[in-house]
Amino acid sequence: MNITRENIDSLNAILKVEVNKSDYQDNVEKVLREYRKNVNMKGFRPGMVPIGIIRKLYGTAAKIDEINKLVTENLARFIREENIQILGEPVPSDNQNEPLNWETGEDFNFTFEIGLAPEFELKLGKKNKVPYYEIIIDEKIRNNYINNYTRRYGRYVNAEVTENTDMLKGRMEPADETARFSAEDVMLAIDIIKDEEIKKEFIGKKPGDSIIFDLKKAYPNANEVAAMLKINKDQAEKAEGTYKFTIEDIMRFKPAEIGQELFDQIYGEGVIKTEEEFYAKIDEEISASLANESNYKLSLDLKELALEKTEFDLPEEFLKKWLQRVNDKVTPEQIEKEFDTFREDLKWQLIRKKIAQDYNIKVTEEEMRKEAEVITRYQFNQYGLFYATDEQISKFAGEMLKKEDDARRIADRILEQKAIEKLKELVTIENKKVTSEEFDKLFE
Repeated sequence: MNITRENIDSLNAILKVEVNKSDYQDNVEKVLREYRKNVNMKGFRPGMVPIGIIRKLYGTAAKIDEINKLVTENLARFIREENIQILGEPVPSDNQNEPLNWETGEDFNFTFEIGLAPEFELKLGKKNKVPYYEIIIDEKIRNNYINNYTRRYGRYVNAEVTENTDMLKGRMEPADETARFSAEDVMLAIDIIKDEEIKKEFIGKKPGDSIIFDLKKAYPNANEVAAMLKINKDQAEKAEGTYKFTIEDIMRFKPAEIGQELFDQIYGEGVIKTEEEFYAKIDEEISASLANESNYKLSLDLKELALEKTEFDLPEEFLKKWLQRVNDKVTPEQIEKEFDTFREDLKWQLIRKKIAQDYNIKVTEEEMRKEAEVITRYQFNQYGLFYATDEQISKFAGEMLKKEDDARRIADRILEQKAIEKLKELVTIENKKVTSEEFDKLFE
């Protein structure tokens, strides 16, 4: 087998592959002998079908498979050994391959187009300035944060007279001939009643009072009706008519009070002992949370600056052809429409790779393991598994890293973080204090 490269320009090249009979014949014969062992054909004992018949029946298919495998493997080896930096994968040329006669042909020529990664230099330095937006902690932010805690640790208490946000417990029963469901211990939320006139009927009531109302008008969502009446969704869709709800209990949510009980619930017994310590801790938590938002904005701005200041071209026509080939369900129009986004993502990948090469940035196995554990812990928390042991987390993280796609995503994530950190060192970061409203407008 012989592979040669012909450059079209600095971003495009052709790889020509010459395959001779001697390159694939032995493998084809080996495959056909394996076929012979397993073929069942009337008139012959298993494994005893003449090889000539096997060759006639399966020879062409085996030849095609082996040649394709041979070409794919050797193309990859050639690109690797020649250290050719390609984008995407080789694409068979549309107009340079001669018609192939698989049945009688012995020697074959293939032509592939490749897109070459551009050569470029990073042109970033201390003269390039990027703002770091430090969000000012104001009373609104502080109060919202504290309110989240007081609501999280709040509880329902009994009330005497209904108000707009109360939860009611009671009995539901039909109030006309079209209504047909009854239920005990029904939980009814006043504030999600959709009809304002019906909602008013529920305000100012006491335990023992009854309200007659159109159920579907109040709660048009079948899922809400199903939960309320303890029936399935199909039944709830047919829950027509007027119902009578008799109030048994009025439950009102009461946020937790700021004090030692709340401090112990949040941080553990005795960790925080005074309101001053509590507010200081709150500001510390808010600062950490806001810093995450500020750092996220900084990373976006650093990437944007790197893209703006690092100019290079891409083999765009080749990339569109490759995208069409690997996404055969996507139309050329869709590729054209989304190509700008793809181009920016690819440019950032190349810049990130360049940063890693220029500054010898590596991703270690230990970093991969720690990142996998962070991701695993987050996934566990999403499912409410807050008490998973370190051993369990480590085990699941290890399984994640065994999956090639997951491992690659984790490596990319770490490399992204390291590239951003390097960009922070290269440019000048200017601190700028902003209000939360001003910060939010930066994303508009």
